[in-house]
Amino acid sequence: MKKKYSILLVEDEENFGSVLKNYLELSDYFVTLCTDGKKGLTSFKNNIYDLCILDVMMPEMDGFSAATEIKKINPKVPLIFLTAKKLKEDILKGYQIGADDYITKPFDTEVLLYKLKVILNRNDNQIQKEEKLIYTFGLFSFNTEIRELKSKTTTRKLSPKESELLKLLCENLNEVVSRDLALNKIWKDNNYFTTRSMDVFIAKLRKYLKEDSAIEIINVHGNGFRLLVK
Repeated sequence: MKKKYSILLVEDEENFGSVLKNYLELSDYFVTLCTDGKKGLTSFKNNIYDLCILDVMMPEMDGFSAATEIKKINPKVPLIFLTAKKLKEDILKGYQIGADDYITKPFDTEVLLYKLKVILNRNDNQIQKEEKLIYTFGLFSFNTEIRELKSKTTTRKLSPKESELLKLLCENLNEVVSRDLALNKIWKDNNYFTTRSMDVFIAKLRKYLKEDSAIEIINVHGNGFRLLVK
């Protein structure tokens, strides 16, 4: 049976909000509409939602402020910001708060539906992956709870960032992990210094995994890294 997702829609333009709510409900979502940031935050505190759609410019509490408080309650809930403004500073601020997407009005509702599907499926997959505590690949066993990487001959205690980075690679085994994803998720920032720091940690992990010649962390030019098990 298909899961029916619950969405919190926070939009102060009542006519637009009602139309969007009805459209999403016709597309088989449960939708709660709130007309300002404070009401939206209160609703989030009292209910469980799979995703939040927040207008940026609202009375009482703007979308950025509401999103910041929402992320304190549930850091993993996906967020989409709606706005009529296209300022680079606003877009960057939205992503820094933890937005999964930033959509400018007017927009194609079919495109929004597609984005919702992708984000919700990805979030479900991520939750399932995060429930896994032990990864086995090649000669290695990696216990994420105690940050321990073991083979037949070695046992190594990883640092927190080494562990987080290896876990991210294991969650996406043989797939590309983008630099941006790793930097934003682990370092919470994306700049020259965090990029260089990540390169150092990648080099350390390569050294730890050299024991198995069938395992390699490869650079994907212009994108990120792959933990490849041949």
